[in-house]
Amino acid sequence: MTGVLADRRFWPGVAAFGTAAAWIYDTRLAVLLAVWIFAWGVNAVLARSEAAAPRSLVPVIFGATLLGLWELVVRLYDVSPIILPAPSAIGVAFGANLGILWADFVQTIIKGALMGYVIGCGAAFLAALAIDRSPFLQRGLLPVGNFIAALPIVGTAPIFVMWYGFGPGSKAAVVVAMVFFPMLVNAVQGLKASEPMQRDLMHTYAASYWQSLVKLRLPMAMPFLFNGLKICTTLALIGAIVAEFFGSPTVGMGFRIKISVGALDMGLVWAEITVAAIAGSGFYGLMALAERAMTFWHPSQRG
Repeated sequence: MTGVLADRRFWPGVAAFGTAAAWIYDTRLAVLLAVWIFAWGVNAVLARSEAAAPRSLVPVIFGATLLGLWELVVRLYDVSPIILPAPSAIGVAFGANLGILWADFVQTIIKGALMGYVIGCGAAFLAALAIDRSPFLQRGLLPVGNFIAALPIVGTAPIFVMWYGFGPGSKAAVVVAMVFFPMLVNAVQGLKASEPMQRDLMHTYAASYWQSLVKLRLPMAMPFLFNGLKICTTLALIGAIVAEFFGSPTVGMGFRIKISVGALDMGLVWAEITVAAIAGSGFYGLMALAERAMTFWHPSQRG
């Protein structure tokens, strides 16, 4: 026993065990675990309900629980607001800078991300139609698109800013480069979704290429098209914000985050992140609603 106590390797293990025991018996940790277990139990009960209203409360309670735990961690452990501000502090910064946040939203989302999203996805769909008509383009354009999609945004964004200036045009160009290939791949796959027997039946009816496209192939491609549109919603937002780090007028979400980090105004930084998260979630939700309305016949929407 004396030899064990004299062994230097023994004491770090004792220290680690003591630290773990201190965490277990820490009152603050017990409070956090109690809140989490209680919220988990409530959500488990609501998730098993047959009614739609209780089940719709599950994500709301889950999100509120995460925010509550975040607030408790910051308050109980006295976390510096420079490292992680509390949600209440972010809410105060959000309310105090509504004008700035709105101007940044219009500059980044409306003028940059949305314009690039529409141009990029529209161009990708037209390119998919051209690829569908031409085997040469299918063998030549897709590998080039894959190469462009692999380019890092932090390398291409400064180039686009030099080409198109500091205005919304450069941000839209970055967004176009980011969303074009994912949308192209989904559109090409969607145009191939119809079965050969279905295409032969349209040919038997003497349908032209465009008649077969409108009445058969586009409806079958809708799930793929909306999948690409939903993926590109987040890519467009990321591209517009990152592009503003490399050149922007004195407005924009990326510009505001950059200067606010330098000024250690972390409340405003997290307020901008909150706006970006809300905008991205809302944009994605709109695409999901449009998909449900236009592809109600698809098995994935009939569940």
